[in-house]
Amino acid sequence: MAITNFIPEIWAAQLQSSLKKALVFGGSAVVNRNYEGQIANSGDTVHITSITRPTIAPYVKNVTVIAPETLTDATRALVIDQAKYFAFEVDDVDMRQAANGGALLSEAADEAAYGLADTADSYIWGLMVAGAAAGNKIADTLINTAALAVQGLIDLKLKLDVANVPQQGRFVVVPPWYHALLLGSDTFVRVDASGTAEALRDGVVGRAFGFNVALSNNIAAAAGTDAEVDDYTVVAGHPSAVTYAEQINKVEAYRPESAFSDAIKGLHLYGAKVVRPDALATLDASLSAVA
Repeated sequence: MAITNFIPEIWAAQLQSSLKKALVFGGSAVVNRNYEGQIANSGDTVHITSITRPTIAPYVKNVTVIAPETLTDATRALVIDQAKYFAFEVDDVDMRQAANGGALLSEAADEAAYGLADTADSYIWGLMVAGAAAGNKIADTLINTAALAVQGLIDLKLKLDVANVPQQGRFVVVPPWYHALLLGSDTFVRVDASGTAEALRDGVVGRAFGFNVALSNNIAAAAGTDAEVDDYTVVAGHPSAVTYAEQINKVEAYRPESAFSDAIKGLHLYGAKVVRPDALATLDASLSAVA
């Protein structure tokens, strides 16, 4: 039997859930799902076509000869190239020892499904860090006071302003320690002080300089060029920058043929693409002195 530590003792009917991180990067405040409808039922790739902006030229009455230009286009592919799964079983004898075996399976399935979503969330963060336009990446910067944390947001805002990124809907995602520094500044408007809980969706914790500020533990420490290991890449941008699509996201219960047990398996197929690199900006924020 797979579970031996509890037998013949009785499992508690009320199971303890794990502490879960907020899933932010796959949310509607950070990415778009404009092409998901096309990819979910028809294939594993969507070719996204964009065209160049037509030239604007001066016009003089009775003089200018208008010659239409030929438009050019570019194509990028959104590919479902990420595949993750889980599968577990509970033996019928083990299930008998539980005060509420059904709760055991349900809780384990919830934990596994969360694990799939959390993996996708981390993947999107990494994609954004790698895919942001080179000119929008701010190198190692010391952020250890409220004033410096605020200045970091201002620097990110400037990058997006210069790139003509729409003001409406901008986001910035920060790690917990960065958020703690922002709480010491009067320019940061906390969600809990704004009079509405609407912004609590997608991990949003406040607003500053036109950004919806979100908190995520999926911002991992990045190895920089120095010996420090406390550099965290903050990501700012607009939801139009990254498109995300799921093709399969399912959890199924079944009875394995070779055992007397209940089993649950889950599958997640998904993909994401940075389609507007200029609509992303990153800041490598360091807690210690920058070399």
